[in-house]
Amino acid sequence: MVPLPLTDHIRRRTFWFLTLGLIILNTLVFLFELSLGRNINRFVFLFGVIPARYTAHHGVGSLSLGGFLLPILVSMFLHGGWLHLLGNMLFLFVFGRSVEDRFGHLKFLLIYFGAGFAGALLHIVLNAGSRVPTIGASGAIAGVLGAYFISFPSARVTTLIPLLFFFWTVELPAILLLGYWFLIQFFSGFQMLAIQTATGSGVAWWAHVGGFVTGLLLAAVMRPPKRRPVAEFLT
Repeated sequence: MVPLPLTDHIRRRTFWFLTLGLIILNTLVFLFELSLGRNINRFVFLFGVIPARYTAHHGVGSLSLGGFLLPILVSMFLHGGWLHLLGNMLFLFVFGRSVEDRFGHLKFLLIYFGAGFAGALLHIVLNAGSRVPTIGASGAIAGVLGAYFISFPSARVTTLIPLLFFFWTVELPAILLLGYWFLIQFFSGFQMLAIQTATGSGVAWWAHVGGFVTGLLLAAVMRPPKRRPVAEFLT
């Protein structure tokens, strides 16, 4: 089981209103999903990312720009259940606040949506025959994790570790926690490729991998100058 991050200990200087807004928006969209009742499956098949829709011989060429991009965008706000939603929002809350503070609001959105699109495209390429709709903000949030990984490698993250019937709370360096998370996604993705079928996997491992790497690269390119310690600004 993946350790669950609870909070970091970075002193932020701006309010993380975009991170909060994304959490609220994802939650509202999920509540809308619940209101659909029996129509939820049709909605997910319409707006989920289905690789075969893009890779069929008649697929890509027959899709309009909106038909190509819209499912990728909308799927980032859809979730398959409460655990799916809460897990994603927990990771976004813990790591998104400091990334938004470090890079600024607009660059934070670029990392978030850029990673979401890149992760979806990698999932499509490596699961070309899958007819299973993929939904969730995981690829976009993985990009936030990648940006955090390169920006705050030594940050201490309070982490909940389940062990049998017990739960332990420890502080782990971000480079260890997020590095472990990435390796799980990477090797799980390779395992699924080895047994891949037309029905695909229940987890879009490669969307996570693609999102993480994209977020890391974008953060490396857009990294702002290192800030002086807060104490230096005090008089």
